[in-house]
Amino acid sequence: MIDPLDLSLLVFRLAVGAVMVAHGYNHIWGGGKIAGTGRWFESLGMKPGWLHAWTASLTELGAGALLLLGLFTPLAGGAVVGVMLVAWITNHRKNGFFIFRPGEGYEYVMTLTAAGLLFCGTGAGRLSLDHALDLDDFGWPTALGCAALGIGGAAALLLTFWRPVTPPASE
Repeated sequence: MIDPLDLSLLVFRLAVGAVMVAHGYNHIWGGGKIAGTGRWFESLGMKPGWLHAWTASLTELGAGALLLLGLFTPLAGGAVVGVMLVAWITNHRKNGFFIFRPGEGYEYVMTLTAAGLLFCGTGAGRLSLDHALDLDDFGWPTALGCAALGIGGAAALLLTFWRPVTPPASE
């Protein structure tokens, strides 16, 4: 019999993984493609934009694929945390909570950040490659380490590269 927790983790992992893959795919091949994504990152103050477009997009694709497979799940969770925190701080936080507000609020990225933290702590469950390969016997050091990688990576990226654009002063 399948444990309800393992089935729930599978469904949630597949949903978040699919969202992350779709988001990374869209940044590279959708809309303005990677060049447009780079220009958008530049407009947010993330310079050079092309570097951050590729970094975010490949992180989303990689984390999403790992979540879909249930492989190195705490690490994938940390990657989700990192990329979503950067999105939250650079683009969404100033727009309020609700996603349907102009400029898109932070409820979406907040939820994905929480999902990433969940995977740092829970792993993928027994319906995963992590379990099949006996890679799921971890505890607090792994959970805290993966969460710290995501949070620390986001902080380092922002401190190093983010130069917020300040609107011109009105007279």
